[in-house]
Amino acid sequence: MPCFETTAQVATNSLCTPHRPFCNRQQAGLTFAAQFRTYPDATIAMLRSHTCGELRPDHIGQTVTLSGWVQRARDLGGMTFVDLRDRYGITQLAFNMDTNADLCLQARKLGREFVVQAVGTVCERESKNMQIPTGEIEIEITGLTILNAAETPPFTIEDKTDGGDDLRMQYRYLDLRRGPVQRNLLLRHRINIETRKYLDSIDFIDVETPVLIKSTPEGARDFVVPSRMNPGQFYALPQSPQTFKQLLMVSGIDKYYQIVKCFRDEDLRADRQPEFTQVDCEMSFVEQEDILNTFEGLVRHLFTTVLDREIGDFPRMTYDEAMEKYGIDKPDIRFGMEFQDMAPVTQGVGFNVFDSAEAVLGIVVPGAASFTRKQLDGLTDWVKRPQIGARGLVYCKVNDDGSFKSSVDKFYDQDALAKWAADTGAKPGDLMLVLCGGLDATRKQLAELRLHMGSEMGLRDPFDFKPLWVVDFPLLEWDEETERYHAMHHPFTSPKPEHMGLIDSDPGAVRANAYDMVINGVEIGGGSIRIHDKDVQARMFDLLGFSPEEAEAQFGFLMNAFRYGAPPHGGLALGFDRLCSMLGGVNTIRDFIAFPKNNQGRDVMIDAPSAIHDDQYNELFLASTAPEKE
Repeated sequence: MPCFETTAQVATNSLCTPHRPFCNRQQAGLTFAAQFRTYPDATIAMLRSHTCGELRPDHIGQTVTLSGWVQRARDLGGMTFVDLRDRYGITQLAFNMDTNADLCLQARKLGREFVVQAVGTVCERESKNMQIPTGEIEIEITGLTILNAAETPPFTIEDKTDGGDDLRMQYRYLDLRRGPVQRNLLLRHRINIETRKYLDSIDFIDVETPVLIKSTPEGARDFVVPSRMNPGQFYALPQSPQTFKQLLMVSGIDKYYQIVKCFRDEDLRADRQPEFTQVDCEMSFVEQEDILNTFEGLVRHLFTTVLDREIGDFPRMTYDEAMEKYGIDKPDIRFGMEFQDMAPVTQGVGFNVFDSAEAVLGIVVPGAASFTRKQLDGLTDWVKRPQIGARGLVYCKVNDDGSFKSSVDKFYDQDALAKWAADTGAKPGDLMLVLCGGLDATRKQLAELRLHMGSEMGLRDPFDFKPLWVVDFPLLEWDEETERYHAMHHPFTSPKPEHMGLIDSDPGAVRANAYDMVINGVEIGGGSIRIHDKDVQARMFDLLGFSPEEAEAQFGFLMNAFRYGAPPHGGLALGFDRLCSMLGGVNTIRDFIAFPKNNQGRDVMIDAPSAIHDDQYNELFLASTAPEKE
C-alpha cells in the first residue's frame, strides 16, 4: 500500500516541502520498494485456511480450517452432517460418534446460521453430490468452535426462500447471505471493474464531483439539504454531475468518467430508485459518432468479459421512426409487430368509432389466431385498465382457410377485412389488434399492448440482447399546461447544426444532437453533444422561459466558463443499475442494489426517512408543516 506521510514527515525530507507532499521520491534517494509498506499476504486469514467453496479431491488428506454459517444439520444416529456455508460455496462437515462422541453431540446442538470454525481432514465423500463443486469431498472434523450463536432467522437462507419481499427487505442483511443475491452483487462488482478497465484503457480519468450542489429548476424534483451554517439556504443532491463534467471539459480534462451516485425525488417503479448509480462520461473535441462508437465499445467489452458472449450490431433509428413504428422512444426490437396505419382501410365505412378517431393503428401478432374468445376478452380488459387507458380493442383473426373473424363483423364484410390483411401483411393464423383515438395516446396504448403480446407469445427472451441507438430527438417539447417549452433532455443539449436556423422561426421542429442507448426496450443510457457557445446557451435559456437574470442566477458560473474557451464536447451517462439488471436477465434494479428502497422510497430495514429531533429543526432554522400522524 502507498505510504502516506504527514506534512511534518514530508518536511523533514530535504527535497520536499509541505507544499509538495508528492514530490519525486527517487530524487530523494528512496528506492521504489521503499515507497511502499509491506504487509503479510492478505489472502491468509487466521480463522480459516480455505473457503467453503474451494476444496476438491486434490485436497484429500490435508488438514484444513473452515469458517462460516451453518446452512443445515442432519443427525443420522452414528453420524451427524453439517453443511457449512460462506459466500464461496458449501462444504459438508462429518462428525462420527465412534471416533469423537463429544464433537458429534456438540454438532447436534448447532442451529441454522450459527457462525462456527471447524478443523478437520479432507476425505472422499461416500455419497457424492455432483450438484455442488465441493460435492466429492467432506471434512472429517477434529475440532469445532462456535464463534457466534444465532437465533432462528425469520426466513430460510436458501436460494429459494420462504420470505416475502417486505420481510426480506426488513432483514436485508440476512437476505444478502442468500446465493442469488450475492451472485447479483458479484455481477455488479464485475461490471464495475470491467467498466473502469475499459475506460482507463482509452485514457478516461476518474474525477469526483461534489455531492452538495445547487438546486436547479429543470429535470426531476431535487432532494434538498438545509445548511446550518447558511440559515435559510439549501444544498441539493445532484440528479447528475452535468454542469461539473462540462466544467471539467473547459478545464482541459478531455476524457472524464465517474461511477457516481445520483438522486431524484420522483415516483418510483421497478427500474427506479431515489438514489441510483450512473456511469457518467464526457469527452472533448468529439462529434456524436465518436461518442456512439466509444460506448458501443464499452458495452461490447462488458458482454464479452462478463457474460462471455458477443452482442449484435447497434442499428441507428431516429426518434421519429421509433415513434411511428413502435410508439415509444425505447423500442424492443427483439420481435416485429411494427405499427400499421389502419386509417386508410378502416375509415369511411360507417363505423363511427374509427371514423371519428385521429388515428387508427394496429399490430399483427403472428400465430395468435388460435386465441379463444376468453383470451381476447381478457386482452380487451387489459387495455381498458387505467394504466393503459384505451376505450376498447378491435380484433380480426385470419383463419387457416383464409377467412376472417372480427369483433366488428357488423361493419366490415369479408372483402373489407381482406383489405385489412393485405394492408398489414397479415397471413393465415395471424391476429390483427387495432386501437384508435388521439395519435399520441393511441401510440402509447398500442406500444404497451405490443410489449404485452411479445411477452404472451414468448418473444422477449431476457438473454436475447438486441441493442440500438435512438438518435435525433426533438430539442424541445411543448408543455400545454405551462404554455412553454421544456428541454427534451436538458438545457445544455446542442441543436443539430443544420437546425440552428429554426431556433427562432420554428423551435418545435429543431432536432438535437441527442441519443439514447436502448437494449431490449430498456433505456440503458443517453447523452448529447453539449452547447459550448455562450450565445447559443443564452438563447436556449430564453426558449425555456428563463429571464436573463434567472439564467445568470442559476447557471452564471457555466456561462462565464464558456467565455474562456470551451471546447466542443459531449457525453453520455449509462444507468449502472439498469445495466446490471440487464446483464443479469431480470427486470428490477433492486436485485442489484445491496440496500434498496421500496416503492415508497423507504428503507424498511433502518426505518428511513424518519423524523428529526426538535433541536435539529432549531439548528437549521426550520419548522415542519407536515400533518401529525394519528
